Amino acid sequence: MARNDTPGSVRIRTDDGNEWRYDAIEKAARFYDCNRSNAVAFACEDVDHLVRAARQVLERDDLTRQQRQEIAETLSTRAVTFDVETSITITRKGD
Repeated sequence: MARNDTPGSVRIRTDDGNEWRYDAIEKAARFYDCNRSNAVAFACEDVDHLVRAARQVLERDDLTRQQRQEIAETLSTRAVTFDVETSITITRKGD
């Protein structure tokens, strides 16, 4: 979004079953020790970084499948789930 297209404010609905959003924003503000607006922005930027870092950890060759599964389960949240898959390839002679 170009700088001149940026709105002056953004509304986050916290009614009609979305009350949990306000609590989440308050938790983020306490965590980052800042106002709610900055907390939302910081959390949004951190998500991308944290997901990339989690992928890097889960792709390490020195971890067992069990360790990867435990890490994936630990890092999974309501909005982001990490799954560990193992693929087995069979090559027959003559192929």
